[in-house]
Amino acid sequence: MDDFSFAIDELSARGKIINTNNSGSKHFYATDSLRIVVEGEPFRISIYNNKNELLNADENALGVSWFGNQVTCYKQLHQDEKFIGLGEKTGGINRRGNFFQHWNSDVPGYALNADPLYSTIPFFIGIHDKLTYGIFFDNTHKSYFNFGGGADEELFSFGADDGEMNYYFFGGSSVQQIIKDYTQLTGRTPMPPLWSLGFQQSRWGYDNPEQLLTIAKTFREKKMPADVIVSDINYMDNYKIFTWSNKFPSVKNMLGSMKQMGFDMVTIIDPGIKIEKGYKAYEEGLAQNHFAKYPNGKIYVGHVWPGRCHFPDFTKKSTREWWGKNFKEAYVDNGVKGFWNDMNEPAAWGREFPNLIEFGEGKDKKTLYTVKNAYGLLMAKATYEGTKSLMNGQRPFVLTRASYSGIQKYSAQWTGDNVSSDEHMLLGFRLLNSMGLSGVPYVGMDIGGFMGNPTPELFVRWMSLGIYSPLFRNHTHYGYNYREPWLFGEYNTEKIKKILEQRYQLLPYLYSTFYQAHQTGMPINRMLPINYTFDEKVYDGKFENQFLFGDNMLIA
Repeated sequence: MDDFSFAIDELSARGKIINTNNSGSKHFYATDSLRIVVEGEPFRISIYNNKNELLNADENALGVSWFGNQVTCYKQLHQDEKFIGLGEKTGGINRRGNFFQHWNSDVPGYALNADPLYSTIPFFIGIHDKLTYGIFFDNTHKSYFNFGGGADEELFSFGADDGEMNYYFFGGSSVQQIIKDYTQLTGRTPMPPLWSLGFQQSRWGYDNPEQLLTIAKTFREKKMPADVIVSDINYMDNYKIFTWSNKFPSVKNMLGSMKQMGFDMVTIIDPGIKIEKGYKAYEEGLAQNHFAKYPNGKIYVGHVWPGRCHFPDFTKKSTREWWGKNFKEAYVDNGVKGFWNDMNEPAAWGREFPNLIEFGEGKDKKTLYTVKNAYGLLMAKATYEGTKSLMNGQRPFVLTRASYSGIQKYSAQWTGDNVSSDEHMLLGFRLLNSMGLSGVPYVGMDIGGFMGNPTPELFVRWMSLGIYSPLFRNHTHYGYNYREPWLFGEYNTEKIKKILEQRYQLLPYLYSTFYQAHQTGMPINRMLPINYTFDEKVYDGKFENQFLFGDNMLIA
């Protein structure tokens, strides 16, 4: 069976075996940095570094086990072992003693301990006895990680409801080296457009050009630096993607006026395509076989913002190419340079997508059970590759809610529908730090909280921390108060202006740090274990909200 991965483009980036040896049922392999012992009866793997120190070993009694289609790998747990990573996961820095699952979900207003959230990054780093290693479990089915939770504290495990036990082992001698090796395998972030690192003003509810231009003018009149206005779903004609409402009679002129004031625009694009005769995206998708289907060949219908919708089958290259071309007329030709992919877990109202929905054709056919966790990744890939080909050498900015390992090659990511509270503010930074460690450096959250009305004090505090977030975006739900930076009183307006100015003073440093991420995979926001791996204090809850911003700044 051919090895397959949604995350990895080139499977040649594996450790090269330089020595082999057999002794009875044992097989010995060596790379330049590792020694691997494989026992055949029963099948067990133990991995040592080149000093013959044990990094990781299968649990003797269980090893790799199958129960029906479910597959699980059980590993020995060292007494002092800690675990970090797994991307967008709540909880403390050290994952030990906890259970996690990966199943990309739409979770508005999620709780502080919610799991799962929107994305799947099944990569973690183990730390014990002054040693480090990493494991990437490349399986897109619903997956599980038990880091010594429950009664049995002598083992940990990871597994999935279906698919292969296909994992990559990283034996780097430091957390930094493991991150570099993991991102060499899954890809590294492209350099972002500089404008996207400035302040982004967003709201669900901006629905006419006069409103958008007034916001842009007010920023300039108040001499508050900002680079981006974000347009949520209200710009569309009845929420149909690749369209503009008749409230926007001249999009190119509006964007031209914004550009004269130094602003670029980001527009939201969801995957659901409205079922409507005469609607170009629907008619083309239908005629060209671009939609996901039931096993009997009937096209799946789900309800989202436009009503009854079909959903693109992004597993197909032809669909990804078709999707990308659709950005030309509505967006790129009008001057839009940023593209925000939302609702791509994928989400539908009333009920979840049935797992039997099929994607692909022939030998490449897969059900939603295989594709769900990768759907956001594939949508982002289609958006990035399509817009990049249309923009004449300019860098597109892509933002996604859902993702899988490898997302960093195509898109930034934000933490979804958070809440206006101090606790969510701090949780947001822990999520960003974990996502960065897990290979995704361009990350952010909705400053002020998507749901709720922050007090002026909370908003100012969140903005002051937000300048140390790679993505610096203020966004909120339409049902809550407007949140432009000058709406919190004159005293706070001056505070926020100084905060914005500080962000722009940091841009050369931030841009240089992005180049480091582009070259090495090192994140922008760095949880303390990256640099202070064996300092016990950094795993203490008292310090879990501290982090490094690039090489030279400690945020505490």
